[in-house]
Amino acid sequence: MSTTICQVVGFIVSSLGVAGCMVSTAMDMWSMQDLYDNPVTAVFQYQGLWRSCVRQSSGFTECRPYFTILGLPAMFQAVRALMIVGIVLGILGLFVCIFALKCVRIGSMEDSAKANMTLTSGIMFIVAGLCAITGVSVFANMLVTNFWMSTTNMYQGMQNVQNRYTFGSALFVGWVAGGLTLVGGIMMCLACRGLIPEESRYKAVSYNASGRNISYRTGPYKVGSGYEPETKARKGAGYEEAARSEDGRRSYPSKYDYV
Repeated sequence: MSTTICQVVGFIVSSLGVAGCMVSTAMDMWSMQDLYDNPVTAVFQYQGLWRSCVRQSSGFTECRPYFTILGLPAMFQAVRALMIVGIVLGILGLFVCIFALKCVRIGSMEDSAKANMTLTSGIMFIVAGLCAITGVSVFANMLVTNFWMSTTNMYQGMQNVQNRYTFGSALFVGWVAGGLTLVGGIMMCLACRGLIPEESRYKAVSYNASGRNISYRTGPYKVGSGYEPETKARKGAGYEEAARSEDGRRSYPSKYDYV
């Protein structure tokens, strides 16, 4: 699959996922009343993240929003926050991805800049998909816990304490939308590698000498055994080689020669 096709398909899949997250968040049927034991009822209740609704057998539906957030459970508010964060990140990722498409030319934008923008949008889509999947899963866990608690109360003779609620259609929409957003983000990250220029992948490294250039003169070298004592450089007139006397003996300078 070429880079352009992978990038375009990732953008389309991510767009569908973000749109699905928005639809799922706005839907009212996150949880609906379980009618297993009572299939014929005059009132049918279902709830969403923002309001609860009651539908009568006559077809009249009345919805009442949650006027305060202080009386809602902490996990319920966490689900709200996760869905909102996922939607915001998804929208920002779409804006970045539009300018990062290879088929869209904006001025003299280089491929390296498009690669960085593609990677950024891909990471945003991945985080948005994870937020949506996590939020829907947390809400589903709450429903399962409340369902079994209500079932236990029903078997103990307290069936009128509270109604049982099961999964609504918004949960399945949220799971599918989060999965699409996650897949689109992965495809955008894979397309990023194809946008990196070839010359920037393998950069040659040159090493320069840190010191100054030193020139050496070639000359004859005397090969020694390696055990000769080092000869010290003799400085000054007093250390010059003493002249030999006529009888062959070496004469050394006296202390008056240095005056």
